[in-house]
Parts: sequence; structure tokens; C-alpha cells
Amino acid sequence: MDEEKLLQEGYRKYYGKEIDVFFKKELCIHAQSCLHGNPAVFNVDRRPWILPDAEQKVEEVMRAVNSCRVGALQYILHERKENDQE
Repeated sequence: MDEEKLLQEGYRKYYGKEIDVFFKKELCIHAQSCLHGNPAVFNVDRRPWILPDAEQKVEEVMRAVNSCRVGALQYILHERKENDQE
């Protein structure tokens, strides 16, 4: 799903340098798989509660988002330019 579609469907965007995370409160069943999967990125005791850049490995953010079985969390990776270094 693209960003425009996610926003139209009511997802809120949390910006990161390499990955943006989207959350739709109405879909959340509070299973807390995201909180347990990556507490550095997902922490309900702070605002904003999602900080995509709190994790250095984008793959770990993706893994935590993918652990949400109801789709309340989604992500979009930023496109890398050819001159970007890893």
C-alpha cells in the first residue's frame, strides 16, 4: 500500500530517515507484539510513541511492524539513491 492510501484509510505517519511507520488505532487489538518486538521504537510511555530511528537496523523495525497480525502497523521504506552508502 502506498502512503497516500494509508493516510486516506486513517493511518498516522511516524517519520524516519530510512523508514516511515504508519499506525491505525482503530485496528489495534493491543496484543503488544510491537512493544515486545522492539521497545526502543515502540514505547507507549513517550510521545510520539513510535520512533522509527530509535533502531539502527531498518530490518528490525520491519520485523516488529510485521509482527502486528491485524495490520494496525504498516511501513514504507524510503528509496535509496545510487550514491547512498550503507
